[in-house]
Amino acid sequence: MPVEGAIPDIPGIEMYGNSIPVGTVGGDLFEYINFQQRYDIDVRIQQALKSAREFLDPIPPGALPRNSVDDHVEWLRSRPDYRPETETDYRTALSSEQVRIAMVLNDLYSTAGVLLVDAQGHGLISAKIASTVHDTFHAFMLSELDQHGRTTPELFENINLRLAHSITARNALGIGERENAREIATMVYGEVHPYGYFRFVNFGHPPPLVFSAEYRKFVKLDRDRMVQFLPLGLQIPADHPDRKRYFSMQFRPRPANSSDVAEITLMSPGDILFLYTDGVYDGFDDEQLQHLEAVMRENYSKSARDICNALLEHATKDDEQLRQIGEEDRIDDKTVFIIKRSERK
Repeated sequence: MPVEGAIPDIPGIEMYGNSIPVGTVGGDLFEYINFQQRYDIDVRIQQALKSAREFLDPIPPGALPRNSVDDHVEWLRSRPDYRPETETDYRTALSSEQVRIAMVLNDLYSTAGVLLVDAQGHGLISAKIASTVHDTFHAFMLSELDQHGRTTPELFENINLRLAHSITARNALGIGERENAREIATMVYGEVHPYGYFRFVNFGHPPPLVFSAEYRKFVKLDRDRMVQFLPLGLQIPADHPDRKRYFSMQFRPRPANSSDVAEITLMSPGDILFLYTDGVYDGFDDEQLQHLEAVMRENYSKSARDICNALLEHATKDDEQLRQIGEEDRIDDKTVFIIKRSERK
């Protein structure tokens, strides 16, 4: 559970999320990625621009390499086909890349990330799986910002591989290929931009819903244009170099790329993007969707916090009845995340 002070401040956007685990701990995890709070964007930009200048500066004869570019240039100079113009072109290209990184980093001042993970089941094992996704995400995020200045699909492919079962581990545990012994988690990660522009990737998670303030109902989204991969760890790209070292339900034709990043725009003030886990809605039940729409209709004009709490209250109302009839196993962790386009200018 992120603290409220971590909620990012994005122009024209109000957001709030909350989670209710079945027990002391649960398998749902959500987090605001407040780039301005978590990372020193100013320093990262300054470092990228400094590298851009240093990469252009040739290393003096006999001096030790100062950076990775110098190190590669030394290797170039050791080759029999070395030409000075090759070194110049290489330094120019790498310097330009750092300039681009500095420019892209500027976008983080007006961007917020949203990470939502739902590990299969609930309890300690599920919490461990969700924690693995969380920690892996943040470790790779550091590398992404250094190398690209932003998140790329490669980050999510690496998380996907982290959740996959290696053949070595399964053999050591005596687990057969057909046995159901996987750490399964769904994940949606999106980035919120000013005034309701949302870009996201989805690994097996129920798709977002959009509630129109003007029409007071959920609007139909073209799901064919929103790529959804299998849950994390179940499918390895066919051209991944380590594909033979992991079990995969089937090989995906290619790795994720920018065309797999879906986009949703909240067109009007008051429109709401609704993210959730399957303890709230499984993404398919029409009757359940109608009930959620009724709750939204009652509360859409309220704050993101109040909308979130109303939806969670609705989602938990049947839990006590399930306990009374001995069907506690049907109760699941519940998470709601609301992104609302406000009228603030």
